[in-house]
Amino acid sequence: MATVTLQGSKANTNGTLPEVNSKAPDFKLVATDLSVKTLNDYKGKKLILNIFPSVDTGTCATSVRNFNKEASELENTKVLCISRDLPFAQGRFCGAEGIENVEMLSDFVSGDFGKEYGLEFIDGPLNGLHSRCIVVINENGEITHTEQVPEIVDEPNYEKALKAL
Repeated sequence: MATVTLQGSKANTNGTLPEVNSKAPDFKLVATDLSVKTLNDYKGKKLILNIFPSVDTGTCATSVRNFNKEASELENTKVLCISRDLPFAQGRFCGAEGIENVEMLSDFVSGDFGKEYGLEFIDGPLNGLHSRCIVVINENGEITHTEQVPEIVDEPNYEKALKAL
């Protein structure tokens, strides 16, 4: 279990992020076109998983915008923005913001991604949502970097995530 804060109030997750140098756990997430995506769909690509509670919050939206900007210059890399928001809300946000360089994926069906990656809140006001995390996966499916942001309203360390590629 990891403990993070939301404006100073403690919140716990169901576990801890997968370890660096371990194989990335598989996942089933829903894209904005309602197709199901798995880790295998990105085989041979580098991945940045930008994980957050909801795209309808300022910090989450900022992280999507920042990674969208960076993603246009990354070679053989996909940025996956993952939350429990409905795919319709994710699509609406991307359309309104002109977001085209990242993929929005939803864990709304079962929440299994959040559970498997050890980042689902199990208490506090965001219970059931994902904590703000970054997971970088290389083209061999191995985790090369993780970050669980200790204060939910803070942004992740974009520079460290990009360097881990």
